[in-house]
Amino acid sequence: MEPLVELRNVSFRYGTAPVLDDVSLHLHRGQFAALVGPSGAGKTSLLKLVLGTLQPNQGDVAIDGKSLRNQPAPHVGYVPQLETVDWNFPVTVEQVVLMGRVRRDGWLPWHSKAAKREAHAVLERLEIDHLAGRHIRNLSGGQQQRVFLARALIAQPELLVLDEPTSGVDMRTAENVLHLLADLNRQGITILMTTHDLNSAAAHVPWVVCINRRVIAEGAPEDVFTDAVLSETYQGEMMVIRHDGMIIVHQKPHHHTHRDILPDPVPGHPAPRTAARSQESAEAPVTTEVPHAVAG
Repeated sequence: MEPLVELRNVSFRYGTAPVLDDVSLHLHRGQFAALVGPSGAGKTSLLKLVLGTLQPNQGDVAIDGKSLRNQPAPHVGYVPQLETVDWNFPVTVEQVVLMGRVRRDGWLPWHSKAAKREAHAVLERLEIDHLAGRHIRNLSGGQQQRVFLARALIAQPELLVLDEPTSGVDMRTAENVLHLLADLNRQGITILMTTHDLNSAAAHVPWVVCINRRVIAEGAPEDVFTDAVLSETYQGEMMVIRHDGMIIVHQKPHHHTHRDILPDPVPGHPAPRTAARSQESAEAPVTTEVPHAVAG
């Protein structure tokens, strides 16, 4: 079966600074994959190579068997990092979503009723149709993420590319975004994303690629999330704990305390206790009841 996405011996650099070195990678239709690695590992550059907005210095990138040399990727939707968006640009949710039809309709000063109906159908699919007329800056992080996801989906992509889709949102929103992506993947959309959250990747993404300028390892999280692979990827001591079917990743604890590196620190000064707080403490009943343990 021919891969939907294929990188063949790809190297890329900015000026003289190497970013990716001899990367070979392929993604089949229907896969849900995440690129993981430290900052500066080349994850975002790899996404831009897949989008066709960057060209490799060596090797080739192909989508559906067609090289992307000097042309944008066909049938690909892109969701950028929220931090890169100008939230003060005067545009509504509906207008942002309709931008995703540019490749199909060209640049037009107006949109047809059919296009607007399609935009609202996508917004309804993502449960944010009620926000269509709102300015994008007046949304929560999770709502903003769904708006740009809707902009990508209205282009009817075969491949959805997302750069840090859970960055800058709270834990519950990040969980919702990942479950939404899983739903879209079940509906047939191939997904490639970057993430810094290894624990979320382990719990939600069936295929991960560990990268640091080159591919260190790729496979299912339970196979590639090991102390050795992640320590090589992040160039530091990492540890993987497996408990009750879960994979928990963390940087290995330091073998010292703050007193080892600052033996004589300048102490702080606790805030004085107010009279009201002192009175509350004095009146509080003393109890010896042991609280029930809370399951982690």
